[in-house]
Amino acid sequence: MNLSPVVIAIPIYFLLMAIEMIVLRFQKHPGYRMNDAITNINCGVMSQVTGVFFKIISIGIYTLIFEHYAFFQIPNNTWTFFLLFFLYDFCYYWAHRMSHEVNLFWGGHVVHHSSEEYNLSVALRQSSTQTFWTFFFYFPLAILGFDPVMLILVSGLNLLYQFWIHTEVIGKMGFLEHFMNTPSHHRVHHGRNPKYIDKNHGGTFIIFDKWFGTFQEEEETPTYGITTPVKSWNPFWVNVAHYVTMKEELKQIKGFRDKLNYLFNKPGWLPSYLGGYRAPKEVDSNYSKYDTVVPSTMNWYIFTQYILLLLLTGFFLFQVNSLDLLAKVGVSVLIIWTTVSFSGIFEKRKWYFPQEYLRVLTFDLSVFYLFQGIIPEIVLLSMLGVYTFASFLWLWKNHQLTSEISSASL
Repeated sequence: MNLSPVVIAIPIYFLLMAIEMIVLRFQKHPGYRMNDAITNINCGVMSQVTGVFFKIISIGIYTLIFEHYAFFQIPNNTWTFFLLFFLYDFCYYWAHRMSHEVNLFWGGHVVHHSSEEYNLSVALRQSSTQTFWTFFFYFPLAILGFDPVMLILVSGLNLLYQFWIHTEVIGKMGFLEHFMNTPSHHRVHHGRNPKYIDKNHGGTFIIFDKWFGTFQEEEETPTYGITTPVKSWNPFWVNVAHYVTMKEELKQIKGFRDKLNYLFNKPGWLPSYLGGYRAPKEVDSNYSKYDTVVPSTMNWYIFTQYILLLLLTGFFLFQVNSLDLLAKVGVSVLIIWTTVSFSGIFEKRKWYFPQEYLRVLTFDLSVFYLFQGIIPEIVLLSMLGVYTFASFLWLWKNHQLTSEISSASL
């Protein structure tokens, strides 16, 4: 069983999001949009699923350094836990700061900033590639001699702490504002207003920002998102959009040195012959959030299918260590396929309906494979039969929407 604090806390995430939605409704605050919230969670699902494979590399290298190059063998106890927690957040600050200040690294982190809302679901909007650009910032902890198991625990708790600060429900928090990262401080971090960009990088503590000159107090309400909105509900595209832009801009840049400068300078940097650095601009007064509207019947279809996806994903993450490689890869592909499929209806893509029938059948086969030894076969087949019939009927009943989507461009 996967005992990662992040995975164990999944039910708590959704409980807290439900509470936040209720509070926002009483405050008459339109803090959630279904398409945005599902995209946020989809990015988190993709990050957790791909992390099953990618994090093995980062933890493996950390363990290798710890076993062969550590200066000390630091014992695991309460005091060293708190010391590691503090030092981890120090390393996190620099990894996070460089993820904003290095264009290549920003490609991994921009996913988290790309939502134009600010609520607890945004905390789950995590990148599938950021690990590649940040895992080496924690190697000094291995050299000092901190156990890899302790590192995994501390990193999970650090990420858990950052969940609750993604909200507008909580205002300023008095004396805690002086040394802890709070919702107010983190709202600044997610703002695309020029005065807020690249500020408040701390994970748990805000003191590192105050020490190293990247602190900004929350003043006017931030406008959330990135300076060039991604304008898509597709979690795969959200993860690769910045890299695609980089590829196109690299084609225009001459010379190896300028290409390196482009990769490792701040996002927005270009050589002088292409116009030079593109500084962030004030938010246009005519700015409006990206949005799309689909019939409520299809929103309910996606919501129903999404609950089933989350149940499958939860089972997969909890049981991943007991699955063979083929099952891990197969279920991972299905989960990612499903998250992309949902974006098809939100964006009214013409490919949505044909592939959705196939996805439902693939979902059936995967669930049967995973649960045939857990649920009596007759019960399992009956459940899958009802699910398939209801899904196909729901899709068929929306044939008019099918026509609309077929006429939409890719």
